[in-house]
Order: sequence, then C-alpha cells, then structure tokens
Amino acid sequence: MDSLYTAEALSTGAGRNGRTATPDGTIDLQLAVPTSMGGDGKGANPEQLFAAGYAACFHSALQGVARKAKVDLGDSSVGARVSIGRNDDGEGFGLAVELEVTIPDLPHEQAQELADAAHRVCPYSNATRGNIPVTVTVSDD
Repeated sequence: MDSLYTAEALSTGAGRNGRTATPDGTIDLQLAVPTSMGGDGKGANPEQLFAAGYAACFHSALQGVARKAKVDLGDSSVGARVSIGRNDDGEGFGLAVELEVTIPDLPHEQAQELADAAHRVCPYSNATRGNIPVTVTVSDD
C-alpha cells in the first residue's frame, strides 16, 4: 500500500478509563467504560470513536461511488452502530457493526446498489471484511 495519510493518537491513563488525544489536539477526549459494561459512562469510548469514523468514511465512499455513477445523493446520511460483546468461546471480546444508509431522493433498489458499491471500496469495510460482522441496510427515512 502506498500510504496517503497516517493518523496518530495516544492513549494514556487506564485505557478505557483514560484519555485519548491526537498530537495536533483536534481530538482530546476523556474516556470511560459505558455503564452497560460496569463503568460510569462519563466519557467517550472506543466503540463510539469507531462508529463515528466508520460512518464518516463509509459516507465518503458512498459519495465517491455516486459521483462516479453521476448520481446525486441529495440529503444522504450514514449511521453506524458498533456493538461489543464476549466472543462465543468466552475468550476475549468481539465487535459487530450495523451501517444504516439513507438516501431519501433515490429509489430503494438504486440506493442499495450504491451502498453495496460503497461497502466494496470503503477502507473501514475492507479492514473489517472477514473479521467482524458488518451489516449494511438502506433505510427510506
């Protein structure tokens, strides 16, 4: 791979109950374990950061495939849900992702074709493919 950009972040403190920041200061967040996992939930968590990154990256991929197909996405959006849970074997944890694509001005079938194409080219989709379950759903609203 010929790298076009490299992001950096540093985690300090107690990991999920610590702090994460980028060297340029654009991200500087207190982290906290979610209440559903026994924490106080008074901070961001890695799953939220992953969801935000995946949603933004997938939306850019969607816009790219639409541009190539000369299709106007109008007021499109992509939502991401990242779940964490124990692996089936009880050893460690795993993730699952649900992406919800909304393209209000396109017929459902055409929107699904664009979402499927975006899933083939999105770097996050390529990184997770075969590693964790990722579901892409097109919603009409």
